[in-house]
Amino acid sequence: MPLTLTDLTPPDGFERLVLAQHPEAGLRALICLHSTALGPAAGGCRMWPYADDAAAILDVTRLARGMSYKNAMADLGLGGGKAVIIGDARRDKTPAMMRAFGEAVEALGGRYWTAEDVGISPEDMAHAAEVTRHAVGLSGASGDPSPWTAEGVFRCLRVGAAHVFGSDDLTGRRVLVQGLGHVGMSLAEKLAAAGARLIVTDIHQAALDDAAGRLGATICAPDQVFAQEMDIFAPCALGGVLNAQTVPALTARLVCGAANNQLASDDLTEALAARGITYLPDYVVNAGGIISVASEIHGKNDAWRLERLAGIAGRVAEMLDRAAANGQPPARMADAMVEAMLDRKRAA
Repeated sequence: MPLTLTDLTPPDGFERLVLAQHPEAGLRALICLHSTALGPAAGGCRMWPYADDAAAILDVTRLARGMSYKNAMADLGLGGGKAVIIGDARRDKTPAMMRAFGEAVEALGGRYWTAEDVGISPEDMAHAAEVTRHAVGLSGASGDPSPWTAEGVFRCLRVGAAHVFGSDDLTGRRVLVQGLGHVGMSLAEKLAAAGARLIVTDIHQAALDDAAGRLGATICAPDQVFAQEMDIFAPCALGGVLNAQTVPALTARLVCGAANNQLASDDLTEALAARGITYLPDYVVNAGGIISVASEIHGKNDAWRLERLAGIAGRVAEMLDRAAANGQPPARMADAMVEAMLDRKRAA
């Protein structure tokens, strides 16, 4: 049976939600376009063994909306979209599956550009790129976006530290990095070099041993994260880690990390602010990866990437200043800044 694309009913305010299936290749994927007001939608593809289609739809729609906001704040001339492949990346993924996914992307006619995310590598994207020109983040081109994501988070974290602690000097600051994948480990390396007192957690013991031996990090069990004393919390694993149970226990005064959708619900923005915790919205600070990918889409060089990395740190500073002046949590101010950009574009 060949590839089939089935349009599902998207949530209000979303442009399109597509179910892509290719049984012979083992592909069952969702592609969501949130907005193309600022340009073609761009956002990575992740592979995850979701419990059911409802969980996958919830994830892909939240991620797609986040990409619209992320791309707008990073000034990339791109809209927001996302894809998820339903399955276990370690067991189910094949080159044929990725080529089938590439066919689905190509069938959207350039309205969506894809790249790697959780469970997907540059090599996987290369298989997709065999059948679509809208797959980016390839080796030999812009490559792995993880180092750019980590650099952007690190720069924004220092801006946040200056706001919260009065200095961007991280010497002796207790920073807990949750998740030591490509981005989390790169961020941990930067923090260690800056003199931070690292606490790390991950589900893979080899990564923990590496961070402890090479970076002098203290290891924390995954279920003990919110029992730790820390100054800064850097979530770099999956989303939803800040919820009704964990926010009251959090000891950090600053949250700045690479994970997408760190808040389990939007009302936690106010809960964090009420506890005197400054939360830097993930879609603002983790834009380094999509900046790298966008350089490939637009045919730009490293200077363009570095300019936009500096730009997101500058927008974090602006967001914090405006939030303080208006008595709003930074996340609400960031949303308002993005919505104003989108409204101006739609009205033009």
